[in-house]
Amino acid sequence: MIHYVTQNGIGNAWVANELSRVEAAGLPVALHAMRAPDKLLHDSPWAVEMNRRTELMYPLPLVAMFFSLLAAPFRFRGRFFSALWNAFFGRREHIRARLAGIAHLVVACHWATGLQRSGRAVSQIHSQWINSCGTIAMYGAWLLDAPFSFTGHATDLFRNRSALLDKIERANFIICISTFHRDFYLQHGARPEQLVIAYCGIDLSWFYPPAPGSRDTNRPYRILSSGRLVEKKGFCDLIDACKLLADRGERFDCVIGGSGPLEAELKAQIARLNLSDRITVTGKALLQEKIVDFMHEGDVYVLPCVWAADGDVDGLPQMIMEAMASGLPAISTRLVGIPDLIHHEETGLLVEPNNPAQLADAMARLMHDAALATRLSENGQRLLKQTFDLNNCLEPLIDKFRQSLARAAPGQRAAGSQAQQSRVTS
Repeated sequence: MIHYVTQNGIGNAWVANELSRVEAAGLPVALHAMRAPDKLLHDSPWAVEMNRRTELMYPLPLVAMFFSLLAAPFRFRGRFFSALWNAFFGRREHIRARLAGIAHLVVACHWATGLQRSGRAVSQIHSQWINSCGTIAMYGAWLLDAPFSFTGHATDLFRNRSALLDKIERANFIICISTFHRDFYLQHGARPEQLVIAYCGIDLSWFYPPAPGSRDTNRPYRILSSGRLVEKKGFCDLIDACKLLADRGERFDCVIGGSGPLEAELKAQIARLNLSDRITVTGKALLQEKIVDFMHEGDVYVLPCVWAADGDVDGLPQMIMEAMASGLPAISTRLVGIPDLIHHEETGLLVEPNNPAQLADAMARLMHDAALATRLSENGQRLLKQTFDLNNCLEPLIDKFRQSLARAAPGQRAAGSQAQQSRVTS
């Protein structure tokens, strides 16, 4: 069985899409989460059932956790002591990180004890994110002597690198969501044979371009953007770029779809620049089933991502893919995995981060060059079908999982040496 470890179950669209494809491939999967999702992004029977089956790590039952920890030296023997040594004396930068490592090991002890007692097969432990849940997954695999792997994305990978080198060293494979991620792992000591590129694609059956001639030619040119209203999305730069376009006398409006902590700040910036008649911030997150309708209201999609002051950044934004799949030309920045999706002048336009002037110039180009916009849109849709179709881009990951299951057969690798060998399918 493949054991997934995530932060909030299927509360993330990509995790839900990935898990559904892994199960559809016939692989047995168990999902473990640090917490329950705030809400389900899909209400399909599969999502409801997977949410019901998700096993939560928190809140910890204190008495049971105490006895799990007390028994860990006897249950896991030398593996417990080597993991404990790593948690406190491993490659961590400060005492707070060491204490966090011990806390994660305590959670892993209780989790691994439960897996071992269940007798379920553990062919692979895979963490979808590399921060806290990645540390727990690593220690769980360490205690159970099971293979460990992970997928790193953005915030989890670039902002908090605690125990990163240990995770890279212990992983039997690492899923890279872009060539940038592959190069990042190589720079941090990964072996080339560990690294597998599997892009975070989308289900293209949800998206389609608008019908020819459906655009309302009487309305202004419309710039669309969307996402959680946080610094890394670069909405401040988009608003500044719109101010430059307005000062040039361009006829346009802009809609930013999403909600988040910067909503009031962005609206204040819009008012300060006298752009309230041109830019709208919806203040509401886009529902999956409404994304295509939203995209069909626009002429270009712009997401000028930046490195946030706290180190947060987008890895490979799914919203850009969804815009391109809906027929829009896209503009973004040369950052992390975005150049794998937007090939400058071929499938979209790229500008430097934190550069509203470049951004304004790129938007103006597409406003006045319909042939370029059409070419970028068509090329973008072609690239998505070739490289970012969810039904194909997960095959490298599924192949790795199949190899893990094959290595564990016959009889399957049980959860630790003391567990009975049995296989429970999902």
